Amino acid sequence: MNILEIQDLRVAFPVTGGVFARKIAEVKAVDGVSFELEHGETLGLVGESGCGKSTVGRAVVNILRAMVYGVEISGSILYRPVSAPGGPAVDLAKLSRKKMRPYRPDIQMIFQDPYSSLNPRMTVEQIVEEPLRIHTSTTTRERKDRVTWLLSKVGFTREQANRYPHEFSGGQRQRIGIARALATNPKVVIADEPVSALDVSIQAQVVNLMQDLQDEFKLSYLFIAHDLSVVRHISNRIAVMYLGNLVEIGPGELIYRNPMHPYSRALLSAVPRPDPNGSRDRRILLTGDVPNPINKPSGCAFRTRCPIARPSCADEVPPLIFKEGRWVACPWV
Repeated sequence: MNILEIQDLRVAFPVTGGVFARKIAEVKAVDGVSFELEHGETLGLVGESGCGKSTVGRAVVNILRAMVYGVEISGSILYRPVSAPGGPAVDLAKLSRKKMRPYRPDIQMIFQDPYSSLNPRMTVEQIVEEPLRIHTSTTTRERKDRVTWLLSKVGFTREQANRYPHEFSGGQRQRIGIARALATNPKVVIADEPVSALDVSIQAQVVNLMQDLQDEFKLSYLFIAHDLSVVRHISNRIAVMYLGNLVEIGPGELIYRNPMHPYSRALLSAVPRPDPNGSRDRRILLTGDVPNPINKPSGCAFRTRCPIARPSCADEVPPLIFKEGRWVACPWV
């Protein structure tokens, strides 16, 4: 059963200029993205920096309008509450800040930077307790007990709960962020590059922790990352983005072992492989630079760098076509 359905999501940020800061252009950060997230699965959303994957995550939790004035959001973000499986879906994209509040406990976010996402003036206990205080009607004693229990789940002692974020390492801070995200017992967690700011030795610990918590709490993850090795380890399915569009989506191992879209092939060829005797010419080098998102190429956005591009690629954005067990946005593969 799908717990989340994204339908033709489009997000455009205004570009202002002049003395009166009038809108002179727009950046189409997300340009018609559609996918589903099943209950209990992990969908990895990958792509190079600036492709729009973090914008998709922030659109799902409906915080973009509070972050950027004048942002334009269209399409649907349908959430199906687990508490009412037969009930109608709720379109989160259409909800105001006030109407979104009842659904915030169900959809939480783990932010990318563990150094700036925690309030430095609050103790660890206060940080994890805050969502409970805002979104639940529990008593002070019940909140304290749940915070202690959550912190023990992510490897903290009761004594550490009274310390401040600056007293911990990056990996420990990210564990605090995970505990905060789980405080309200959410159903969907948007993990926005949760391990990219951590040392490689710590990344595996955090990813394994997230998998253990997913099994225990029956969570659904939208795991946003650019490290394909991490995505392969945790994801059931992988969706590849390029300049605001999905170019391929399907089972994780299938896409990782046999990518079909030219961009997916180039992206996965850049993953380091522990094979000193392997072929050195395995990596695919793309020509040209990433186009400016303010002035995207017509048709397929990847055609200016694609080794198999044809003149007809400029006519229209290619739809996702089901081929060999996955959806791919290229008619020539």
